[in-house]
Amino acid sequence: MHTNFDLDLFIKKYITLRPESLLKDDFHKYNSELQKRINGKSVLVIGGAGTIGSSYIKAILKFNISKLVVVDINENGLTELVRDIRSSGAYTIPEYFVTYPVNFGDSVFEKLFRHHGPFGIVANFAAHKHVRSEKDIFSIEAMVENNVLRARKLLELLLETPPEHFFCVSTDKAANPVNIMGASKKLMEELIMAYSDRLPIKTARFANVAFSNGSLPLGFLERLQKMQPWSCPRGIRRFFVSPQESGELCLMASIMGESGDIFFPKLDEEKDMIPFDQIAIDLLHSLGLEADICQTEEEARQKSLLLNEESTSYPIYFFGSDTSGEKAFEEFFTETEKLDNDSFIKLGVVKNSKKRSVEEIDSIFEQLHKLFESKNITKSAIVEILKIYLPNFEHIETGKGLDSKM
Repeated sequence: MHTNFDLDLFIKKYITLRPESLLKDDFHKYNSELQKRINGKSVLVIGGAGTIGSSYIKAILKFNISKLVVVDINENGLTELVRDIRSSGAYTIPEYFVTYPVNFGDSVFEKLFRHHGPFGIVANFAAHKHVRSEKDIFSIEAMVENNVLRARKLLELLLETPPEHFFCVSTDKAANPVNIMGASKKLMEELIMAYSDRLPIKTARFANVAFSNGSLPLGFLERLQKMQPWSCPRGIRRFFVSPQESGELCLMASIMGESGDIFFPKLDEEKDMIPFDQIAIDLLHSLGLEADICQTEEEARQKSLLLNEESTSYPIYFFGSDTSGEKAFEEFFTETEKLDNDSFIKLGVVKNSKKRSVEEIDSIFEQLHKLFESKNITKSAIVEILKIYLPNFEHIETGKGLDSKM
């Protein structure tokens, strides 16, 4: 049932529709300046075992850095990262390269930061990234803690020995957010901007990363491996970048951006938005299979029991999206944001991001802490507080979550 399958080629042919990296021309344009700003630097990457973090590491290892320290709570992910990089032969690995399975909010992280520092380049990719994590008050508290509150501790730590470049990843969902994950990332943006006069801070909003960890397309391959049915929303179109492009985008933003910049990819709504259901069909065809479209999840599960190595079709259930926080479209900036579309060939930059005072940020955090400590906290109460500080936050609540689906 399986054929020789080149995932990178599939992404280029059917998802990004680009034979070469989106950032190729920008890297050529800024090559000498990138070399000057990166070579010889000591680098810290937080959340480096994830798809974007590891892609950032691979992008920066095309240069000659002096030291690389990687932190992530995913111990297995760090193991695979090291094996992948050392087995490749495509990277310039510094003599000092160490990984730590540590939470960047823990005290041990502060110890290793002070021991290994100072760092010339610091990039933070640690985040809750899934809309599905918006389940209840517990998952929401964990999301806000990770995406916002721990970031504050990191910023205070960085002030001790400020790096030359600091990057903290955001999301397209921070532009006019409709879910708490997007709102938490928008609040994170405003938090880091409050420090942008004291630290050289850059961030980026970008599209779905094709076949990233935990993504629906990667889930297709994982279901296939277990001969389990596929489940896919119908008609949901999204912008995509490849894993390589995600790392290159963040590297370009982190090194070439000015403090306070928010980067985004220049993508065309008509040409570059791809429906998930089309990806599913194209992926099946690339694997030598036809879609056996089912009317219910149960029908799909029953048909999957009949699968074997000789099967030529595969059960898939398409459904209409009806879960909380699901945005009908994607956007990288709002009408009030001032854009620089000239400095980079394939990247735009938001130049007038809102900058609150640290005192105002503290006030927001204090209210969130009080709310999380109260006994009668509700999801709606959290949404209402976030709306006060984020006027563009229009939460979509349906009472349904993705954990109720295959």
